[in-house]
Amino acid sequence: MVQHLQNRPCGGRYGDIVQAIGNTPLVELKRLSPKPGVRLWAKLESANPTGSVKDRVARALIEDAEEKGAIRPGQTILEPTSGNTGISLAMICSRKGYKLKVVMPANVTPERTQLLKMYGAEIVYSPGDQGSNGAVSLALEMAQADASYYMPYQYGNQANPAAHYNGTAPEILEELDEIAAFVAGLGTGGTLMGVGRRLREELGDSVKIVAAEPMQGEPVQGLRSLEDGFIPPIIDLSLLDRKIFVTNRDAVVWTKRLLDEEGIFAGVSTGAIASIAVRIANELDEGNVVFIVCDDGWKYLSSGLYTTPVDELENLDTTVWW
Repeated sequence: MVQHLQNRPCGGRYGDIVQAIGNTPLVELKRLSPKPGVRLWAKLESANPTGSVKDRVARALIEDAEEKGAIRPGQTILEPTSGNTGISLAMICSRKGYKLKVVMPANVTPERTQLLKMYGAEIVYSPGDQGSNGAVSLALEMAQADASYYMPYQYGNQANPAAHYNGTAPEILEELDEIAAFVAGLGTGGTLMGVGRRLREELGDSVKIVAAEPMQGEPVQGLRSLEDGFIPPIIDLSLLDRKIFVTNRDAVVWTKRLLDEEGIFAGVSTGAIASIAVRIANELDEGNVVFIVCDDGWKYLSSGLYTTPVDELENLDTTVWW
């Protein structure tokens, strides 16, 4: 039986790779949906040019700075990152003529270091055991000591959630008339705040905004526990209906399930988010549950995650995934 597809031809036509950011697919995951009346949807931000949702944020940060006259050609951009934002900024800065210096935990996977260097970024390493909080602290010190840097500071810049308010959320709303729940990871807070605020304005209290938050001390790459002591300034916790804790093992198991059962090749934070989305779907009798696929799995191949049997996952060294 022929199934009529609803995809848009070619995804659009653009004059530059930066313009091709956004308009990512929304894919139904029928095998993972726990009930016939509940439809589980994955927003594939991994389809962005550098493979992550941070392409939207990086473009918004740079274009906002350009509109405000805060940066000039050839100036050095400085930003803390656990990987994806830095890679996205590196691609965009290389296209727009800015130098980029990123501060990143020393124990990230080598793929992220290679991608940053490929796009021409300079890397300053922060202590690996301090995770992304350590990168933020060091970058702020560097920016304070040298006024020639421009730091977009994704954690406190409203251009971050605005990228999702004006982009990601309208794309979801264009495809779905009703959304029972939206699930994203608690990282910088940009996706949750931007999409959550737009969905709440359009759909009211009928949509629940849910954050997947790692348990304190759990190294879920790309996500953060607010209990670790740093709450990004852009986060408004009152917008969230729920924060649900997730363990690193849950994240790893569900990352593998996404690949094995739905063919979604995603990073570890997406596994964490998917586990919470399925949990929410289990609580519903009907409706659409949408979650974010933050990035693809290419940056994590060296971790051994994708080829390790589930019963051996406890032996993986997850400290290298920041």
